[in-house]
Amino acid sequence: MKIAIITLGCSKNTVDSEKLAGILKNKGIEISFENVERCDAAIINTCGFILDSQEESIDTILECVRMKADGRRKLKKVFVFGCLVARNRMELKQSIPEVDGWYGINDMEAVAHDMLKDCGIRENGRKNATMNDACNAVRASLKPVPTISREISTPKHYAYLKISEGCNKFCSFCAIPLIRGKHISRPKEEIIREAEFLHSQGVKEVILIAQDLTFYGSDNYHSLELCDLVRKISAIGFDWIRLHYAHPNEINDDVLKLYNELPNLCKYLDIPLQHISTPILKSMKRNIDREGTIALIKHIREVVPDIAIRTAFIVGYPGETEEQYRELVDFVKDMKFERLGVFTFSPEEDTVANELEDDVPEDVKQQRREDLLAIQQDISLKNNEKFVNKTMRVLIDYKEDEYFIGRTEYDSPEVDNEVVITSDKPLKIGEFYNVEITSADCFDLNGKF
Repeated sequence: MKIAIITLGCSKNTVDSEKLAGILKNKGIEISFENVERCDAAIINTCGFILDSQEESIDTILECVRMKADGRRKLKKVFVFGCLVARNRMELKQSIPEVDGWYGINDMEAVAHDMLKDCGIRENGRKNATMNDACNAVRASLKPVPTISREISTPKHYAYLKISEGCNKFCSFCAIPLIRGKHISRPKEEIIREAEFLHSQGVKEVILIAQDLTFYGSDNYHSLELCDLVRKISAIGFDWIRLHYAHPNEINDDVLKLYNELPNLCKYLDIPLQHISTPILKSMKRNIDREGTIALIKHIREVVPDIAIRTAFIVGYPGETEEQYRELVDFVKDMKFERLGVFTFSPEEDTVANELEDDVPEDVKQQRREDLLAIQQDISLKNNEKFVNKTMRVLIDYKEDEYFIGRTEYDSPEVDNEVVITSDKPLKIGEFYNVEITSADCFDLNGKF
């Protein structure tokens, strides 16, 4: 049997899919992360975070169900797991009965068990496994042991490393704590062992991810332990380490000093701010106000002058006035963030903000988003122009037509800027090169080697 694993949503889902793939591959099942057409079964790892992501997940499920119903296709089984199922299992099960199994985010063992059961494989490789045999085999493979069960789906030179699960912040607009539960930090030794595995597989850039990265260690170690963890991972020998999703409340000087201490820690920080108006931030339950936010961003840049800050904002939050939106616009113009994303507010079931009147018209939300992105486009161009005629260290991600496409340390894969490179000689995917930047546009640099 060959199984396709389709991953939707964030990089945390990517890690979950890779670990499930590793478990199945260790049991002799062939895995594809790309080609559903040539597979006997599909496992869809869904996202339930915002409306657009939910709709994408449902569309993907329906497409696979249609393929399954087409007798000319190889696909015979469709299984669905992840965040969307965690929130809407019963509704989905009733509305799409053609799906062969529904699993929440904590049901990876059950997903793997059912795959093994379908294949008739047991731990010693013989067929016709009993449910107990298969389930025990999967449980054993899920325990923290020296052999890591994980099949990397990204290009082999970079990988994500999840250091914690869930979140304790309970922001008014966010359903993540309802889906993934409260914050749970993974043990350091387990994370280090997985990092060493990734390094042994040729990974050069490891991206530390969590819903609340800077809160790491607060539960099982009773103190903030991100700095110690990053130092230990740095010593393994990765060329680049990148930090994703820091909450403003836990950014302190200990974290910031790491950037000047560790040469392989990318000068990059993903810190979603969500808004700048104090009344909106209070309603969002962000536990920080306008003055605190401005002081934090200025302090980050004072301690790490060349850092690239990625952030994200929500426009059209309930009660957002034109004046409060203009306050956000002025803040973006003043701060000149290197990377910025903008989302329109959409009410999420069972969240605090869902109880508020969604009083900003949809067309106003969309216009505010477009206007803010247009402002950021100009800022991004000016930021990029600073690198013209400079030589930058670039990691090559892929080749497209006659161009090689790479990234600087200031850019995370798939979401940030790229460097488009011309070269008279072939460049190797996954290798670093010193590239002369010849020109810039809003979201990319152009260079030559």
